[in-house]
Amino acid sequence: MKDKTEIMSNNMMDKIISLCKRRGFVFPGSEIYGGLANSWDYGPLGVELKNNIKQLWWKRFVHQRDDMVGIDAALIMNPKVWEASGHLKEFSDPLVECKKCHKRFRIDQVESKKCPECRGELSEAKQFNLMLKTFLGPVENEDSIVYFRPETAQAMFVDFKNVLETSRKKLPFGIAQIGKAFRNEITPGNFIFRTREFEQMEIEYFIKEENWEEVFEHWKKEMQSWMKNILGLQEKNISELSVPNKELAHYSKKTIDFEYNFPFGKNELYGLAYRTDFDLKNHYKEEPYLDIEKNEKLYPHVIEPTFGVDRSVLAVLCDAYIEEAERVVLKLKPVLAPYKVAVFPLLKNKPELVEKAKEIYNNLKKEFTVAFDDRGNIGKRYYSQDEIGTPYCVTVDFNTLEKDEVTVRDRDTMKQEKVKVSQLIDYIKEKIYV
Repeated sequence: MKDKTEIMSNNMMDKIISLCKRRGFVFPGSEIYGGLANSWDYGPLGVELKNNIKQLWWKRFVHQRDDMVGIDAALIMNPKVWEASGHLKEFSDPLVECKKCHKRFRIDQVESKKCPECRGELSEAKQFNLMLKTFLGPVENEDSIVYFRPETAQAMFVDFKNVLETSRKKLPFGIAQIGKAFRNEITPGNFIFRTREFEQMEIEYFIKEENWEEVFEHWKKEMQSWMKNILGLQEKNISELSVPNKELAHYSKKTIDFEYNFPFGKNELYGLAYRTDFDLKNHYKEEPYLDIEKNEKLYPHVIEPTFGVDRSVLAVLCDAYIEEAERVVLKLKPVLAPYKVAVFPLLKNKPELVEKAKEIYNNLKKEFTVAFDDRGNIGKRYYSQDEIGTPYCVTVDFNTLEKDEVTVRDRDTMKQEKVKVSQLIDYIKEKIYV
């Protein structure tokens, strides 16, 4: 029997999922055809939130650093990449299969020797590779088998030499990438937390072996700062887990998971790994890096900070979701909000107010993402914008026509302030980009 805390947590998750569909953040994929298990589409507001996170990440970790460059690599790579990286051999989960209904389950998620679905007998555990397989070209045979990448990392290793030659970087430096990855997970779930198609923001930071501990600590602090200062996640919801040696990935010497306290439980949000020189050694067997200053050949070691995009979106939504007496509000950091401002004419049936509101709306659109709403009463419009996280609402009334002033309402405090139209853009910029 579920305890009260578990029921409340499930209810909270249900509310967030409902809000996401109702207000256009996330839709079930292929819904009109019955959907596809754990496939999700980002709607108009969801894609804005997602893009805001990605753009802020790129700005912080690529544009604002002198030791970082970016790439955008292909989703399908030569199968030899996955042979060299160890994925063909190591990237698997132990699974059991029900002899009655033939469904498969990860062995760590089966509490008894019976099938969780039909109570049938389970087989012995076997390793199941998680990579999604397809065929390239007109003939479907062994020679045309390829895989959708299960991570974004390998392209950064395979392109290491090209990046080095074209960017003229020296150790230490990093390569960053944002992109899709695919894993044939047997038990995906918890909304957009675990899916077969997901997006990563990832860095491979190349160093000399003797500096790995210092650099590891640097990226640990950078990731902590990102979660707290950019995403605005509450510290009480974040914890760190040092992954035990027996659970480390085949390439890792040390890994830390940053966990977030989701409504369905504490789970991995981001990861930070020390991959040693495993990757470049395997991909560039006869071509080590040349340190020109010391005339020394070596294989750079790698620190890998990994940020899940979809999990970032989910953590931000969970952290921001608040139920108050008369309203539901997403207290998103303003810089993350899909709409930064909403503009309302006080009355829809007064053409002069609508015209002035449209003028202000069009002017604000040059600087921000802006919503326009003239439906229903002003209170309902406020609460509608609160629910999608819009930090500021601008109301155009008769005072605007007389004194060129608008009323600006703050989402979090619900306090209102008169602001001159000529000063409105600067006022909002100062509030949002703090």
